[in-house]
Amino acid sequence: MIDKSVASVEAAVADIHDGATVMIGGFGTAGMPDELIDALIAQGARELTIINNNAGNGDTGLAALIKHKRVRRIVCSFPRQADSQHFDAAYRAGEIELELVPQGNLAARIHAAGSGLGAVFTPTGYGTELAQGKETREIDGRHYVLEYPLHADFALIKADRGDRWGNLVYRRTARNFGPLMAMAARCTIVQVREVVPLGELDPEAVVTPGIFVQRVVPVAAEGVQA
Repeated sequence: MIDKSVASVEAAVADIHDGATVMIGGFGTAGMPDELIDALIAQGARELTIINNNAGNGDTGLAALIKHKRVRRIVCSFPRQADSQHFDAAYRAGEIELELVPQGNLAARIHAAGSGLGAVFTPTGYGTELAQGKETREIDGRHYVLEYPLHADFALIKADRGDRWGNLVYRRTARNFGPLMAMAARCTIVQVREVVPLGELDPEAVVTPGIFVQRVVPVAAEGVQA
């Protein structure tokens, strides 16, 4: 019997190792798997490479992971915001490396990993510092930059509901990077508001099929889920 449900967030992240590459879903705080991140902080893994849309907000979630000095390198699109003080301090102190990736390229590179593509040509970044040292090509009169896939050892994402096979549905914009990251990681760990019986999810509403998910852990929602 296939059962990917896990009893606790602690058990779900127990084998994330030092130096792992971890994708973390979320667009800002929307869809951020805060409880999984808190469990990862408590677990103690260090020297992590994080792939995320931004570099954390305030003092919780990814920002807390950076605050606790667990992140060696981050690949993201929006590293600096009004409340990204922990990344800013770590970067200025030389404690964290940054790879800046335009948001469309970030999504395309994650998608390439999940789709088994060797690389993608994108016009975004051509003629800028972001293209320095990279292969470029002119195709049908337009210039492109070669970008390589972004793979991960683990993906931590948040969905609304899931079943024990790992099929997932999301809540509104909390969906964001979750489906792409689930495809691009060797082990996808999902926190959900509810694990439902098989057959309760409408197949037409399932966004992430269970084949891309290895662990599902229920986390009680407080108020309305972001």
